[in-house]
Amino acid sequence: MRFQLIDRIDGWDAGKNLRAAKFLALGEEYLADHFPRFPVMPGVLMLEALVEAAAWLWRASTDYRHPAIVLREVRNVKYGTFMQPGHRLDVSVDLVKDEGATAVFRGKGTNDAGEATVSAQFTLRGYSLSERGPAGVAADEKLLKHWRERLALLTGELRPVRSAECGVRS
Repeated sequence: MRFQLIDRIDGWDAGKNLRAAKFLALGEEYLADHFPRFPVMPGVLMLEALVEAAAWLWRASTDYRHPAIVLREVRNVKYGTFMQPGHRLDVSVDLVKDEGATAVFRGKGTNDAGEATVSAQFTLRGYSLSERGPAGVAADEKLLKHWRERLALLTGELRPVRSAECGVRS
């Protein structure tokens, strides 16, 4: 299972902050196992939404300097109210410090009623796969293409393809 939790990027100020949203639907695969009679978004996935938003901010702010970004450290995680299906998780992240290959962020999540759901400070590490050998060059190019296309979708810069345009019958 692979998660891409951010559904929409509402705006960002390069090198400073980013606002995004996750719309929690009952059809999310993990909800079947996470309290089936009282489905809620797991805390670790709320934290992952913060990390994803921070990675988008870092990519957009540095012109994709790091094709691969991973979580290195998390501090001061606090959880608030539950996130239930049918609600929106609003995420905001601030870049605290960019040290080249690592960056520190502060993030928080709230539900659509404005109640706190998660907050944390964390460090991300960025790197290029080409640093690991010649096979990494093609992998970096593929990742960069993917990230640019995905950012365009999340920000609404790329229009969706209609089924008729790709030969699919309705």
